[in-house]
Amino acid sequence: MVAVRFACGHGAGAGGSVTISRDCPVCRLIDETQRSRGELLGRVAPAQRARLAVETRVGAEYEWRCARGHDRYAATVVEQLTGTGCAKCRAAAEAPAAVREAGLAFIDHGLRTRTSATEHRLRTLLDQRIRLPHRVNAVHIRRTFHGRTVVWPDILVPALRVAIEYDDPGRGGRSHRGLREASDLEKDAALREVGWEVIRVRGGGLGPLGRYSIVCTSITHHVADAVLAHLRDIRGVEAVAAIARTEPESTANPVPRGVRPLG
Repeated sequence: MVAVRFACGHGAGAGGSVTISRDCPVCRLIDETQRSRGELLGRVAPAQRARLAVETRVGAEYEWRCARGHDRYAATVVEQLTGTGCAKCRAAAEAPAAVREAGLAFIDHGLRTRTSATEHRLRTLLDQRIRLPHRVNAVHIRRTFHGRTVVWPDILVPALRVAIEYDDPGRGGRSHRGLREASDLEKDAALREVGWEVIRVRGGGLGPLGRYSIVCTSITHHVADAVLAHLRDIRGVEAVAAIARTEPESTANPVPRGVRPLG
């Protein structure tokens, strides 16, 4: 077997016969999922930390500690980075109490996230058109998503059971791509499973993701109007009118040039 050393420094020692000028599969997966190896080391069983610190195989199996204090469980590196948590977490998502709460929007007081200026502008433009709750920030789901039975969409319209997400690639150009895009699709599926629909506003060169996508270059009044057009399509004109403020004249043309809603 040929020994391999990667650009990240993981793999064979200095005597390795082959050097590859890219990071190892584990480092690339960590980067793609916007995690860190240190985060993984904090989750793995202490006795296995030294091995995980230099691991290069995404299919390698380890013993992990549940973040919610449940029993330890076995999973591969890729399952830990993209999976759904331990068996007890998965069972909790199917318990009667969790099923009763599924689909309910609520205020998660422990959530601390930074809102980008672009997302804030989108919320402001939408709030000029419809009444948005400014503290409701989470929805109970019926499955586990990254180990939790809760998701936190960017903007919630509980009266219509519609979540609005703003996506862009971020400074590194990797957000909402690859495995992150797969995670977005899983989140959307979890919301639809409990009676919600999702509208995604896609900027920064991202293509459409799902039926209710709006591809744009910037957040404008036209984009907000296109979101309202999707809301009417999803829940009906009367339902949207019930939460509407006085609409600006621009809503007369809900799908203007330069904005591409799908559906």
